[in-house]
Amino acid sequence: MKLKCYSVFLLTLFLLEGQAQSKSKDVLFTVSGDSIYTSEFIRVYNKNLNLVQDESQKDVDEYLNMFINYKLKLKEAKSLGFDKKPSYIRELGTYRQQLAQNFVTDSNVTDALVEEAYDRVLNEVEASHILVRVDQNASVQDTLDAYNAILKFRDSAIKEGFETVRKEAHNGQTVFGEDLGYFSGFKMVYPFETAAYNTKVGEISQPFRTQFGYHIVYVKNKRKSRGERTVAHIMVVDKNGDSIAANSEIRIQDIYKKLNQGEDFEALAKQFSDDTNSASKGGLLSPFTSGQLSSQEFEDVAFTLDNIGDVSKPFKSNFGWHIVKLYDKKPVEPFQNLKSQLEAQVKRDDRSKIIDKALFDKLKAKYGVNNHQPALAYFGSLLNESYFKRSWQLPADFERDKIVFKINDKPFTYKDFGDYLVKNQSNASVKETYTDIVAKAYDSFLNTSLVQYQEANLENENEDFANIVNEYRDGLLLFDLMENVIWNTTQSDSLEIQKFYDNHKENYFFPERMDAIIASSAKQNIIKRVSQLLASNMDLDDIKNLVNTDGEVQVLFTSDVMEASHQALPDNFELKKGVSKIYKHHDAYVIVQIKDVLPKKIKTFEEARGEVISDYQVAKENKWLEGLKTKYKVEVNQESLNKVKSQIKNQ
Repeated sequence: MKLKCYSVFLLTLFLLEGQAQSKSKDVLFTVSGDSIYTSEFIRVYNKNLNLVQDESQKDVDEYLNMFINYKLKLKEAKSLGFDKKPSYIRELGTYRQQLAQNFVTDSNVTDALVEEAYDRVLNEVEASHILVRVDQNASVQDTLDAYNAILKFRDSAIKEGFETVRKEAHNGQTVFGEDLGYFSGFKMVYPFETAAYNTKVGEISQPFRTQFGYHIVYVKNKRKSRGERTVAHIMVVDKNGDSIAANSEIRIQDIYKKLNQGEDFEALAKQFSDDTNSASKGGLLSPFTSGQLSSQEFEDVAFTLDNIGDVSKPFKSNFGWHIVKLYDKKPVEPFQNLKSQLEAQVKRDDRSKIIDKALFDKLKAKYGVNNHQPALAYFGSLLNESYFKRSWQLPADFERDKIVFKINDKPFTYKDFGDYLVKNQSNASVKETYTDIVAKAYDSFLNTSLVQYQEANLENENEDFANIVNEYRDGLLLFDLMENVIWNTTQSDSLEIQKFYDNHKENYFFPERMDAIIASSAKQNIIKRVSQLLASNMDLDDIKNLVNTDGEVQVLFTSDVMEASHQALPDNFELKKGVSKIYKHHDAYVIVQIKDVLPKKIKTFEEARGEVISDYQVAKENKWLEGLKTKYKVEVNQESLNKVKSQIKNQ
């Protein structure tokens, strides 16, 4: 579940252990009689000190003011009954249940599986396999037949060659022979993955079983996994109204020609890349790993570059046309960097069964439950054919009050187990005996009860869990409060928003801009010629044909309405109609023809709508907070505040 949030301040700064029981009884301030302790304030302040970006938030007085505002909002949310809403209670319960899964586990077994998974992420296996399908609930004879069949395939594969037998055996129904290519950890079900990684190159595994049936796997090769790449790129997208670069493919090819003519990649990226986030950095992107990007085409090209400095040919992705340059390549990240991600994956796949068994054994020992099943013949004697039809019910004379087992001092009765049998009768197979059904159901019931008991008592057993649940509880309240009081009032506040715009319209404007053509070249003599041609008012297409000849791109042109801060313009460029002087910019020579200067212009309400609504909401929230300070009396204990300041200063 994704945590709802509306500001870094409220949900990152103050939703950390905010409601934990205070050991110190020094009251820092009260909100209508509710005490807020110094220990909570200091803990939150210290824990978030490195997260704040506004230096004013490190000032204790400023931080205290924000903390008081946070507590006022919580007080108001509860006053309005947001903590009683069914949707709030339901979402908090769902979050608590999901969070508990991270705390109800056996960490030692999990850690071992995570380390094993990391080793497999470091390496890839190339393999083929043969599968004989058999259902998990198949009869003993069907299971034996499938096992004997896979043994025969293995014997034949050893004599005749695995690939030959694989192709002959495959029928797409009961037998599957597949070439799997390369894969790494988490790409296959865990038993299959384990067999593949434990089999040497060139060898065929012993038969093993998954939920699909019996397999043998032939390992062709093993190699190190692809790691991390750092690249820069030049990206070109189609721009409406740009007659010079209307065809993005032609433009990217022109840039590529300039690269082949020896011009600098970074300089060209700064001038012509349409990815404004990376253009100012010479096209440099953040490092990425295989599967991390949203463009497979881009990723594939990046990983084919072998040597630092290699540059790709132009290629197209779903974002536009690119040229990519390799800056760095690294192996798979260190274990500590990937540990949390791997742990989450381990808990989602078949490895979780190993973790579950370790947890059940641990809880049995913790709560004093032995491993011996009680006499279950009584329950087996109650079952009949209706159980397989999902219509079985407990008989009227059922011995409901007897105890099956206890967890700590909590008894679980025959009635509890009987109800579990009724609820789960759909899981039974007609191929199972009544004794097997009851025995399997008992193990499941006991394990489920152990986990549920621990989950119900987690707040008492684990302080970290209690703190995180309280963080989310408050965050959910604040989100609902702000959504209802501030954010979702745009429609009803339409007249007030318009009035706010009318009173502050001077804050919303388009800066001075220009309608211009920018010409850029690595050669000063050519740019001088372009300057003369532009001054003579020659058509731009004719100028391009004159200076870019014989398949070479000597000059790149950009035509657009732009601000003086445009990436292709030199710093502090003066907006003045006519043809400019020649500038040296990003290792190139640049001239600008300004056809028109568009003066600073106040935005209409519709043009500024987003900005206006945002500013209006801030102003409304500030006014609302002032009202809360009147509604709820806040009293600060100055003596405690002085102690807090002294402690923070000396830490």
